[in-house]
Amino acid sequence: MFAGSIRTGAYSGKTADVATKELAEQGADVTRISLADYPLPIMDQDLEKEKGVPENAYRLGRLIATNDGMLICSPEYNSSIPPLLKNAIDWVSRIRKDNGHPFKPFEGKVAGLCSSSEGAFAGARGLYHLRSVLMRCQVEIITPQCSVGRAHEAFDDDGGFKEEHSRRSMATVCRTLIERATMLSTRASR
Repeated sequence: MFAGSIRTGAYSGKTADVATKELAEQGADVTRISLADYPLPIMDQDLEKEKGVPENAYRLGRLIATNDGMLICSPEYNSSIPPLLKNAIDWVSRIRKDNGHPFKPFEGKVAGLCSSSEGAFAGARGLYHLRSVLMRCQVEIITPQCSVGRAHEAFDDDGGFKEEHSRRSMATVCRTLIERATMLSTRASR
């Protein structure tokens, strides 16, 4: 579970807080992270050729690989993916081996997507691009998503959603993610 922004007071962070609580209430074991804990240089193949994939990309990739699924709460920048999130995905997607063993952190994972924005489109336009990028990385994306519009007025004093529609939408995303991740995990353990 992580937000695509690390800005103080980011709506995607608040949406991630709601999602974290909902996932836990539905029985999931949630690992909440911040991309601030995995600082990465801008993706550059010359840098990769010279120094390899950064250790923080490996740290993030290993964490993704050890979890059954992930939920990403993203803001929308110019109708697309925020650069911090895209850069993290790009670096992790470059990992091919870890300690000499084949390793692709995203392969076979399932993800749920949420967005938030002050605008009426609720960040949903950015999720279209995020969905496309993650699918290219071999991540299965569940169909339901939660997009929170007018995010500057969407949260109550306790950090929850004011609107019932947003609460139901988040509950559906979390339930679907848990169900799909559990099913994939059960199949993999056979």
